[in-house]
Amino acid sequence: MKKYRYFMDIDSEEQWLNKMAYKGCELEGRGLLSYRFADEASSDNSTIRIDYRTFTHPEDFTDYRTLFEDSGWKHLFSSQGLHYFRKEDANASDDIFSDTESRAGRYKRLLQSYFALSFLFLSFILILYTTKALTIDLFIRPQSLYYTPGLWDKTGAAFIRAFLFETPIALMRGGAGWIVLFSALSFFYLFMKTYKKYRKCLYVQ
Repeated sequence: MKKYRYFMDIDSEEQWLNKMAYKGCELEGRGLLSYRFADEASSDNSTIRIDYRTFTHPEDFTDYRTLFEDSGWKHLFSSQGLHYFRKEDANASDDIFSDTESRAGRYKRLLQSYFALSFLFLSFILILYTTKALTIDLFIRPQSLYYTPGLWDKTGAAFIRAFLFETPIALMRGGAGWIVLFSALSFFYLFMKTYKKYRKCLYVQ
């Protein structure tokens, strides 16, 4: 069974997965915009937790998994630095983090990732702008993407034919700029949101 969802917040994703687990939906994997659950309902509605961490060496990842499994948490799968765990031991803690410091560490690692991605996309925007590949007109005058001479002076069927012919090309010209801008703003938003959670964890300490 597949469920299509997109989360910009790791805590919201975790809450939703636990609601699905409560309904008997056993998590098996995930794609870019989808989650895969076992076809048959499970009577085991164990808790799901998510951590974020990257590894340079395979043995570090093996030690990481072993540490959690020894604590009663089964590693289900990993996706883009996110690691999904399910509580297997009824006597294990309800959280994979033993204290607020380790929980704050997860947010700190996410912060570093979001900052790097924000910086990357903002740098890309600057490069495109300085090389004239991206201009302000793209955002305030979308019609500047249309290069057909005299297009906006045409009327009737002639205008419609010319407009429809060039629109796909114009979208390809402008699409990249909008995607880069949206990505930069999205990662910056995630950075600020995660920073607030990180600060909150430190305050709780």
